[in-house]
Order: sequence, then C-alpha cells, then structure tokens
Amino acid sequence: MIAPARVAAYQALLALANGRSDLPGAIEHARTKLADERDQALTAEIVTGVQRWRAALDHLIVQFSKRSLDRLDQEIVEILRLSLYQLLHLTRVPAAAVVDDGVKLAGKAGKRSAAGLVNAVLRTASRQRRSLPLPPRPQDGEDREAALEYLSITLSHPRWLVDRWLARFGFDVAESWLKFNNTPSPLTLRANTLVITPSDLAARLAEHGIVTRPGTFAPAALIVEAGNPLKRGQDVLPEWFVIQDEASQLVTLLAGPKPGSLLLDACASPGGKATAFASAVGSGGRVIACDVRARRMTLLRKTVERTRAENVSLVRADVLQALPFRAFFDAVVVDAPCSGLGTLRRDPDIRWRRLEGDLPALASAQLRMLANAADRVARGGRLVYATCSTEPEENEHVAEQFLGETAGFRAVDARTVHPDLSPALVDARGHFRTTPNRHGLEAFFGAIFERV
Repeated sequence: MIAPARVAAYQALLALANGRSDLPGAIEHARTKLADERDQALTAEIVTGVQRWRAALDHLIVQFSKRSLDRLDQEIVEILRLSLYQLLHLTRVPAAAVVDDGVKLAGKAGKRSAAGLVNAVLRTASRQRRSLPLPPRPQDGEDREAALEYLSITLSHPRWLVDRWLARFGFDVAESWLKFNNTPSPLTLRANTLVITPSDLAARLAEHGIVTRPGTFAPAALIVEAGNPLKRGQDVLPEWFVIQDEASQLVTLLAGPKPGSLLLDACASPGGKATAFASAVGSGGRVIACDVRARRMTLLRKTVERTRAENVSLVRADVLQALPFRAFFDAVVVDAPCSGLGTLRRDPDIRWRRLEGDLPALASAQLRMLANAADRVARGGRLVYATCSTEPEENEHVAEQFLGETAGFRAVDARTVHPDLSPALVDARGHFRTTPNRHGLEAFFGAIFERV
C-alpha cells in the first residue's frame, strides 16, 4: 500500500502542473481526503517543498535519467519530484520506502512502463545524495555565468529573476535572499486588538501549550514557535487572532488611521488589514472594505464576521473602474494585486508561475487602480499604495508615475506617519520597504501620498 500522504501529494502536484489549482487550493483539497493530521502535515510539506526546490529537483531528474523533462510524462515528472524531495530533504523517511512508493505510484498512474526508470533514478539519487551533481557555489561571485547557474538551479529560482537580483543587489545579497525564500515561513499571528491585546493573546495561547514570541517590528505580531493554534478541539477562540505575515501587518500603519476616521480598503481580501483598520478607527469610525471577485468577498466576509469587526462595511467594487462612492475618505489604501515576488518564502509556487513579461501589464493596472482610488481621497487625506513585489516596475516606478500624472498630491515620508513604524523600514526615498537581508521579513513596498 502506498503511503496516503504520498498519494495525496502526487494528486496535488498534478493539479498544480495542469493548472487546475494554485498551491493553497491544491493543499487544502488534498487535506480533505486525509483523516490523519500527520498525513495532512506531510502532504503539505511535500507539495510546498517540491515547489520550493523544483529547479534543483528537475536538474537532478535530467542528470540521473539522462533525458530532458519534455521526454518524460508529466505524471512521472511529478512522481520523481516528490520522491526526490523526500529522499533529499525528509531524511527521516526510509529511502527504501520512498523508492518503493515511487515505483508503485508509477503503476497507479498507469505508467508501468516507466517503473524501471523511476526505480533507477531514485536509487541513484539515494546513493549520491551526499555528493549531488548540482552547480557549486562559485568561488568568485563576479563569475556571472557560474553565479547564475548556482543561484537559479542549486538555490532553485527562475533564471530571469535571479538575473535581475544579481544585477541589482550583487551576489551576496541575492544569495541570502534566495536562501531566505527557501526556508519554511513561520506561522505569524496578528492579535485582534478589537477583543484582546497581544500580551493577553500570548498568555492565553501559552495556557494551551502554544509558545509564541513578539514580532520584530509589527506591534500586534506573534510568531508561533511551538504548538498549533489552528488545531481543532482546543479552547482557542477564532476571534482572538488572524493569520497575517508581519510585513503585511506593517502596511496598515502607513495609513496612520485616527479614531473616528472614514477609511477605504480598496483591495481588502482576505481581511487582515481591514480588521486592523477597524481597531484603529474605533467605534466612532468606519472602514469600507472592497474586493471584486465573489470568492474573495466571501473570504473577506468570513474574516470580518469572525473577528467581530462591526464597524467594517463590505462593498463589492472593482478599483480598476471608477469607485461607486460619493463620500471622500480620510485614508484610502490600495494594497494592489501584484506579481507577489516578495512572498516567495510563503508562496513558493509563484516563482514558477510568474514571468518577467507579466510586469508591464501589472504595473499598468496598478497605476490605474491608484488613479481611481485617488479620486476618493479627501483634502488633507492620505493615499497608500502597497505591493508585495520586489520589482521597481511595480513599486517606485508606479509611485513616481502617479505623482507625475496626478495633480494635487504630494509624497509623504513614511518615517512621519506612525510612531510604531521603525525608521529602519524606510528607504532613502521615504518609501516603506522590507527585505529579507535587512529585516528578516518578506519583501513589501509602500508609498504614501497626501492630497493637498
């Protein structure tokens, strides 16, 4: 019998490869088929790990099979990827069991003729796992071709992106950034200050054996170090917290919302920032939270209801169009849909889905969103533009073009907007910016404007 987690992981990887799902959706669907929480966790680890290390795994498949990937059926590629990942990164799993299940999976997939190939590749990998034929770290970081081979294959990132980062940051920073992306992302909570303080949340969680530490920069962030606050059957109330990366939590500080403010969160789903705004503006204020897709609105509604954010109103609206409001807002936040290249640690599949050619269209849409949002900012009010992208086309270039094309707005230095925002998170242009090498956080960007 094949281990259930491996079968589920194989099915999830195939769904990803065929474009039927994204990574979170594939994992969630796989989890519903597994009763044992350990199998659920192993499946998620395998599927995520394969996406994280896919370039290195594919390189080894080619080396050991002596065939290019396009000469192998997709089913066999996914079986080899998940099996190699287990052999090389989950060494607590007996190698013989991994090889045996890989061969059986080939049969289950209707590819019995490839069982011998699977067996040979996995046995070779098992024998050579201490001296794998991967590009070595170059002794001279100035050797560009050697650096690109090592960074893109051994550290498993798309070559076009590595090429950009190497040119912009240099070898050492690019390497540290890629290594950061290849480490598992910690579970980060934001205390829902509508109902509980961060210190009280930490104490409550500790009562259930859940160990946390405060975030480095975000005032309501808690990093889970041991235990699982999401485990069923615990007396942990769902309204106590939301799951939200620390860099994302910091974006909410850029709006500097005051009690009693009217605030528009124009791209609000899944709701982490909207509910943080709800706490900041208080019972005398109001947050209007928007998104465009029905599924995203459903997710947003669930977050608002679960956190008891009663001063949040939901409106389905598309910020690519003129917004359907007569009111002017004290603050408008556009946390724009973007390439997501700053979140490759948390969402490793993005590195393989995103192409360099995507950036111009994304930037054009972001600029249009910002212009539409600007129309609803009150005089003296604040407009925040944020992304989770690393690339200047989506970040400072959009901010500069907006200021160049839009009368009546001035740039605001992020150092001045909130006492809890560390100056260490602000670049020389006054933009909010987090990076792995400087802050140990995912890469987020924020530009702030004021209507004059």
